[in-house]
Amino acid sequence: MAMDKTFNAAEAEARLSEAWEKAGCFRAGANAKRSETYSVMIPPPNVTGVLHMGHAFNNTLQDILIRWKRMQGYDTLWQPGTDHAGIATQMVVERELAKDGKKRTDFSRPEFLQKIWEWKEQSGGTIINQLKRLGASCDYDRTAFTMAGAQGDTRTGHENSPNFHDAVIKVFVEMYNKGLIYRGKRLVNWDPHFETAISDLEVENIEVAGHMWHFKYPLAGGATYTYVEKDEDGNVTLEEERDYISIATTRPETMLGDGAVAVHPSDERYAPIVGMLCEIPVGPKAQRRLIPIITDEYPDKDFGSGAVKITGAHDFNDYQVAKRGGIPMYNLMDTKAHMRSDGAPYVEEAAKAQAIANGEAEFTEASIAAMNLVPEEYRGLDRFEARKRVVADITAEGLAVMQTVTKTVKDEDGNESEVSETVAYVENKPIMQPFGDRSKVVIEPMLTDQWFVDAAKIVAPALDAVKDGTVKILPESGEKTYYHWLENIEPWCISRQLWWGHQIPVWFDADGNQYCANSEEEAQKAAQISLFGKYFAGGKNTLFDFFTENGLPEQDPAEIEQFASGLWKIVPLTRDPDVLDTWFSSGLWPIGTLGWPEQTEELAKYFPTSTLVTGQDILFFWVARMMMMQLAVLDQDLPVEKRIPFDTVYLHGLVRDAKGKKMSKSTGNVVDPLEIIDEYGADALRFTNAAMASLGGVLKLDMQRIAGYRNFGTKLWNAVNFAHFNNVYDAETPAYACHDAKAAVNQWIIGETAKVRVEVDAALEAYRFNDAALGLYAFVWGKVCDWYIELSKPLFNSEDEAVIAETRQTLGWVLDQCMILLHPIMPFITEELWGNTAKRDTMLVHEDWPTYGAELVNADADAEMNWVITAIENIRSTRAQMHVPAGAKIPMVVTEFSDQARAAWEKNEAMIQKLARITTLEQVETFPKGCASVAAPGASFGLPLADVIDVDAEKARLEKTLGKLAKELGGLRGRLNNPKFAASAPEEVVAEARENLALREEEEAKIKEALARLAEIG
Repeated sequence: MAMDKTFNAAEAEARLSEAWEKAGCFRAGANAKRSETYSVMIPPPNVTGVLHMGHAFNNTLQDILIRWKRMQGYDTLWQPGTDHAGIATQMVVERELAKDGKKRTDFSRPEFLQKIWEWKEQSGGTIINQLKRLGASCDYDRTAFTMAGAQGDTRTGHENSPNFHDAVIKVFVEMYNKGLIYRGKRLVNWDPHFETAISDLEVENIEVAGHMWHFKYPLAGGATYTYVEKDEDGNVTLEEERDYISIATTRPETMLGDGAVAVHPSDERYAPIVGMLCEIPVGPKAQRRLIPIITDEYPDKDFGSGAVKITGAHDFNDYQVAKRGGIPMYNLMDTKAHMRSDGAPYVEEAAKAQAIANGEAEFTEASIAAMNLVPEEYRGLDRFEARKRVVADITAEGLAVMQTVTKTVKDEDGNESEVSETVAYVENKPIMQPFGDRSKVVIEPMLTDQWFVDAAKIVAPALDAVKDGTVKILPESGEKTYYHWLENIEPWCISRQLWWGHQIPVWFDADGNQYCANSEEEAQKAAQISLFGKYFAGGKNTLFDFFTENGLPEQDPAEIEQFASGLWKIVPLTRDPDVLDTWFSSGLWPIGTLGWPEQTEELAKYFPTSTLVTGQDILFFWVARMMMMQLAVLDQDLPVEKRIPFDTVYLHGLVRDAKGKKMSKSTGNVVDPLEIIDEYGADALRFTNAAMASLGGVLKLDMQRIAGYRNFGTKLWNAVNFAHFNNVYDAETPAYACHDAKAAVNQWIIGETAKVRVEVDAALEAYRFNDAALGLYAFVWGKVCDWYIELSKPLFNSEDEAVIAETRQTLGWVLDQCMILLHPIMPFITEELWGNTAKRDTMLVHEDWPTYGAELVNADADAEMNWVITAIENIRSTRAQMHVPAGAKIPMVVTEFSDQARAAWEKNEAMIQKLARITTLEQVETFPKGCASVAAPGASFGLPLADVIDVDAEKARLEKTLGKLAKELGGLRGRLNNPKFAASAPEEVVAEARENLALREEEEAKIKEALARLAEIG
């Protein structure tokens, strides 16, 4: 069967992908030969997404596992699907509408959602198609979607599309009824652009140039105290009378909502004024609020002034202090992060707040939420404009902390002099600013009404499942992170103020009563029972009261029952407009995609799933929440091992560039995996991903490695072409029963194949993908393509037809094993070779995975051929070190020769002479002058080189190279020994310098070794 000279990846990949899918190779259960199942749930990419390097890496590892288990005969399922991605999808569709000059609010909610479904139908499958280009062998007929089954779904009714929406709603209702979900007011990350709460994972903390303003909060009634500062030895360094307490803030606009000023309990400077009131230095003077000075462990007395303002509604740390101290939390901003303009006049609101601060009035969460403490002159302003106004007003009033600065000025004649002036104390310093990862606007901590999961009530089983080993997290460092998050868990905000998503299944009546139900009809019936239950509970007399109160004539029992059944129609209900956080719905991914709550055949077979491969950044946001939710909602009578979503979690880090830098558009180092596939082929990218996947290691993507692994595929291709040239595939279905080979070379390579099979299986069982890949690389390139191909050539030139036939069979079998063992990592080129080398009973994707092992290793042949290879390698190495011309054939001498070494030489003399370019071997008592020594087990060889190379010229060349290298080494060592370099340089720069030093030191050692050899020669 003729083969092309090279593998055309661009043509073959599309053709093979279509063939695999058409033949149903990836369907659940395909190639199953045993009862055990192995299932993997793809971490669902956003429906708006495109393939990036993280996806390519993550899905390569999943595919390796699935293809390996499928070939082993497991009943496998790799479940694909996408997440509806609330904010991202709504943003994409709004951008599309904007092209026509329209915005979301130009449509009703149902109309806008229909636009999203239309977009999803047209463009939502992009990333799934891109996964196919990578070679991901998912069961694409089962592609799931986290909004499947919701109103407007174009997929509803598809037999392989589980109704995921119903599962999400069912879980919410059940958890609500169990008291695990509630509505409350808490501080959340608020995105003013999208006007919604967002998760921590959707917040990017970026260092920006910031300011720290220092202000005076005057003590109430003009009170004063003696402020004293001391050094470490207790000596007084400053003592003065003050009528204020100083605070520093990066967000002056939030001072309007201060509830207190806090100092550390051990801070002696402020002990005299703890419990007193101080005045917020902004707003109309007549209504300026007084707030208490309190103690709390939160303030750091060694940072700034040691006093901090507590604005519970606009800072996460302050929120905790306010909760501990019962301090009111005043919300100052609207959903667009403008200063509030609603509510009563400021004079009224300030009076209420002052009464609360004085302890003269009680307050409730609702009453505080309704209050607007923004003075009229700031109402409606953007928060950053309000900041400028607040700073200017405080400074103008003389309540900014001042400092004296000295600067140099020049007069008209150019003479310099120093002048001092007093200016407001403002520190210019870098600060970490939170930004929305999609909106790119500054995130505002905001106190809002949201829906929460009371995570503390469901966390224990998820913790126990990992602690007792039911679920394994790899690497083990991930377990510590998992424990830390779950042992300190806070309520989980699950509501978002969007239109696209699973709408909260809760309805409210006019009095604010909540009715949580699977449908509006059920909610209405619940409202009916709630509203009219007091009448029905007492029987006929109270029913008569109901009819009397409502001016209705007394009815007979039948008419009463008929009327009561329709009462729900007269209870007006309004559904909560919020939708669920996508992390809530994706928390049900393993069971929802298998058809739960229906007890489907797939659910019974493939759940719990086997391995989850995902990024370490979503260990808490997704992995832990899947654990918590499924352990909470599945039948509690089932043992925990039947309720866990998976038994193993493999965590990996971010894919970085070759220097270890995080990929980002701003630095211009983002790599598009599709461009890599276009240039190098999917197999090269996949092998690179596997080779760098060490447990817990840094993932550095090096384009040179990708090019190298493409060459690796070419090496295998050329080996198969060599086999074709030597008539290995002449028979239509060659027989490769070669385990009884007689030639030592053939026995040796059969044993090496058995060793690597065991090595690969052990590595994959332990999730050491890099060990599997690099072991195969060393075997296929080194043992097969370099050594066995070369060592087999004399056998193919033999006059003994039996030897030739045996070698053909051996080479054919070995190359088949190369294809099989490489297939999970490099599926395209191996499938192409499989189909081009013989008539096969099955495609390679469904070939049986081998189970042979140590029984194929022939110890004698192994020892003999490893001696031969070592001898040839050492001869070649010495020739290269001494710069012997590559084409020169030279004699060799030997002084020591064990019986075993001699036997190995004599059996393989022609082969060694050819591959090492040796003409003769002579045994001598001692090496003649000008000999370079060559070691081999049981033998001591020498290469007479005095008349072959110019020893003096070679010494001079190496010494010159060594001199240049010494300068380079000195510079590298100097940088790395400099503490300032190690402390200030980026981590990747330091790592690169260390790598360079190691490489240069290795080069230095080789040159010195070569010089030592030359010294031996003379």
